[in-house]
Amino acid sequence: MQIDIIAVGKIKEKYLNLGIEEFQKRLSSYCKLNIIEVPDERIPDNASLAEEEYIKEKEGEKIISKIRDGSYIIPLALNGKMLSSEELAEKMNNLAIGGNSHITFIIGGSNGLSNKVLQKGNFLLSFSKMTFPHQLMRLILLEQIYRCFRINRGEPYHK
Repeated sequence: MQIDIIAVGKIKEKYLNLGIEEFQKRLSSYCKLNIIEVPDERIPDNASLAEEEYIKEKEGEKIISKIRDGSYIIPLALNGKMLSSEELAEKMNNLAIGGNSHITFIIGGSNGLSNKVLQKGNFLLSFSKMTFPHQLMRLILLEQIYRCFRINRGEPYHK
């Protein structure tokens, strides 16, 4: 299985990079993983709603340009469907069985994702009603993808 994660911005915190590297290493025996970073747009202090929307659109264009044809697209969105780890594992397993061997997860920037990106999604996924920093979300997503593979293979993993 090919999994792409398209994410806005670079990870600057060393502790997050270490965690991300660890899960990339762990996932290498389960799938081909590709993390694609698109540059984030600078948000001026006291930006208006219109300016924030414009920034989301610009970031959205960059994201869309990185999506590969034929990929099953899963944007992370606050208004998406919340799943348990087991339900996400089942979803990924069903996608693979159904011939979707390429999945693209999308993590937006600090303002979220543009409507164009959300509309391209085949399935909107929410991890919580809470807001998480988009840099931390990358690590959380990788851990959950790893957990999904472990669940689907019946391999032990802490609960």
